[in-house]
Amino acid sequence: MNVMITGSKGQLGSQLVELGLPGADIFDYDLDMDITDSSAVKKEFLKVKPGLVIHCAAYTDVDGCEQKKELCYKVNTEGTLKLAEEAKKHNSDFLFLSTDYVFDGTKKIPYVETDRPHPISVYGDSKYKAEKIIRGLLDNYYIVRTTGIYSRFGKNFVDTILKGAETSQKLCIVDDQVCTPTYSLDLARCIKELVSSKRFGIYHATNQGQCTWYHFTKRIFELMGVDTRLMPICSSKLNRKAKRPAYSVLDNHNLEANQIFFMRSWEEALKDFLKKDYGK
Repeated sequence: MNVMITGSKGQLGSQLVELGLPGADIFDYDLDMDITDSSAVKKEFLKVKPGLVIHCAAYTDVDGCEQKKELCYKVNTEGTLKLAEEAKKHNSDFLFLSTDYVFDGTKKIPYVETDRPHPISVYGDSKYKAEKIIRGLLDNYYIVRTTGIYSRFGKNFVDTILKGAETSQKLCIVDDQVCTPTYSLDLARCIKELVSSKRFGIYHATNQGQCTWYHFTKRIFELMGVDTRLMPICSSKLNRKAKRPAYSVLDNHNLEANQIFFMRSWEEALKDFLKKDYGK
């Protein structure tokens, strides 16, 4: 089977390309295919004839999306539409990587797949609109919502924090946003099992548990032996353009109910990541 992966230079895309899929020939695309150009998308589909499309490409600068709304919707919503239309023509299975940002963060317990989305940012809205397009157009789709991905590929929170600790004696970290940081390798392994299951639908896929970014950073420093001082702050102190959900923990209900994949705790995943990539 031929598999098309978009956003192949991103954190998850890179991990999927490296991990591979059983019996699959992977055709990876990043900026070399303009997903907003119908003719470019059509050309690559005719060449690859994918049995599966894993769509990771997105404009993910959450604050940038507020300032460049047209670009955000063009990439995240219209680009997804063009890919989904070609997937329908070729009868390709379609996996779309979505986000916890489709929710508003007002819930007090983890969000399940049947909870009604209500995005509070342009980025979240662009992804939710893409979800609705996929659900309306395709039958053989997977929508995978996740949160807080980190990996050894590209820019990510763990690497940014550790580099910041090298040059600063004190770091101020947000302590009023609760989510579940998710290791890209675990998510890639989950996707590998999900697409093999042929159980289409909406899935939440994150590591287990929850924490604030402050507590996540604190645990990173404990495991790495970093003594940089940490200061918890409120999100409002950062004066960001986009609103973030205050609580966006996802419940992996459908994955577990269908016995497709069981994600480990965020603490166990973090230990493994730091051991593999930082020797700690």
